[in-house]
Amino acid sequence: MKRLIVLGGGESGVGTAILAKKMGYEVFVSDFGAIKENYKEVLSINDIKWEDNQHTEALILNADLVMKSPGIPDKASIVKKLMEKKVPVISEIEFAAPFTDATLIGITGSNGKTTTTMLTYHLLKSAGLNVGLGGNIGKSFAWQVAENNFDVYVLELSSFQLDGSFTFKPHISVLTNLSPDHLDRYDYQYENYINSKFRITQNQTEQDYFIYDADDTAIENWLKNNTIKAQKVPFSLNKTIENGASIQDKTMKINISDNEFTMDTTHLALEGKHNLKNAMAAASVAQLMKIRKQTIRESLSNFQGVEHRLEKVLKIQNVQYINDSKATNVNATFFALDSVTTPTVWIVGGVDKGNDYQELMELVNEKVKAIICLGIDNKKIIDAFGSIVDMMVEVSSMTDAVKTAQRIAEKGDTVLLSPACASFDLFENYEDRGRQFKQAVQNL
Repeated sequence: MKRLIVLGGGESGVGTAILAKKMGYEVFVSDFGAIKENYKEVLSINDIKWEDNQHTEALILNADLVMKSPGIPDKASIVKKLMEKKVPVISEIEFAAPFTDATLIGITGSNGKTTTTMLTYHLLKSAGLNVGLGGNIGKSFAWQVAENNFDVYVLELSSFQLDGSFTFKPHISVLTNLSPDHLDRYDYQYENYINSKFRITQNQTEQDYFIYDADDTAIENWLKNNTIKAQKVPFSLNKTIENGASIQDKTMKINISDNEFTMDTTHLALEGKHNLKNAMAAASVAQLMKIRKQTIRESLSNFQGVEHRLEKVLKIQNVQYINDSKATNVNATFFALDSVTTPTVWIVGGVDKGNDYQELMELVNEKVKAIICLGIDNKKIIDAFGSIVDMMVEVSSMTDAVKTAQRIAEKGDTVLLSPACASFDLFENYEDRGRQFKQAVQNL
């Protein structure tokens, strides 16, 4: 009986343990932190052994295979020891994929991947397909493979999940864009991070499809210097694309294998240039999956958007409050600032992952009247923008941030939470940060 060790007792770890047990593995779950009560219960009910707040080497280093949760870096000492012993360390996606015959759609990118994933799922579900949603979002993919019988999976994939993938082969892969993110996990080498994202297409064949942003220079450069087997389906806002998706005079045109789809972009539910791209990517998947064109149009026009991503919370005294807590890097915040049209009070800060704020200068200069720093260490933000905005305030709680913003904002302004940073200094995660913002706004 093969021994599988699962490192990390969160959603992906517990899901993997359940699937592994079902497939006849001897399973042990080890978490260096605390495992949440509900997950402990699930493990006990399924008769799976576990430990938390420690890694007992004697129980781990004898593994035949290890599934490492995406949050654990390769630098962790237990992972290094496993690598030295040449024990294969893989991701949940890599482990689960061989146990399903479903069509796999994998979506990655520095930004836009959640919106594109949710939108793709919405398109396929509205068309009546038996489809699951997983990966970096929602219920664990492995858990669903163990308990559900979906024909199609739409998977949001982070670079960390792809790092642990060696045979994983989606039928359709999507790369929304590239911008420097998580460089702390890639030896501060942008090149390493880019290569990690392109692992999504490494096992694809001529029968598979790779959908990507043809306006993205990092993607274009990589494709010039490397070959992939999958059929390329580019999308672009400003190029004319023969085989792929483009925008011409407010019309989205998607042409794949001589099958053309068109839609008036003024009918799209999501606003902003970046959402045109997300819509082109999702609609390209729907075209490849042979969804009826009318269904695609209807679904693109009634999609509700994603929580914590440019989410309009409330208008109070004619000031619009927007929750963009999901903006955990500079590029995401660029889209947010680009989409606001009024003077803005910007709430920013958190754990910096090697941010370069230079690309925001022009937008901040043009739109931001005040900056509220919400983080434990705000030095970099203050150094970057101190001289170009009239007002800079440091706060250490969300309630203070929102109350301060209310004092500064005038009629017609926008208060935008778009942190450009990770949330772990003051919050559990970006969702917690976004919910606290919404709660604070509702309490005004």
